[in-house]
Amino acid sequence: MVISLSAVLVLAIILIVMIKGKSLKAGPAFVAVLFGFFLASTGMAPSINRFLDSIADTINQINF
Repeated sequence: MVISLSAVLVLAIILIVMIKGKSLKAGPAFVAVLFGFFLASTGMAPSINRFLDSIADTINQINF
């Protein structure tokens, strides 16, 4: 849950910066947000969550 929430915050910040920097217009950003919203309610959501969790675990295991 913590990883999911932080990922949402990071992606929201990136989206806001891209819109403010005019590298992404409001229309396509809205479509991307809707796509993500509807994708989360499909059968692919658990697979995507497992994939992102495995990436987070791999990053967490890297010792600097």
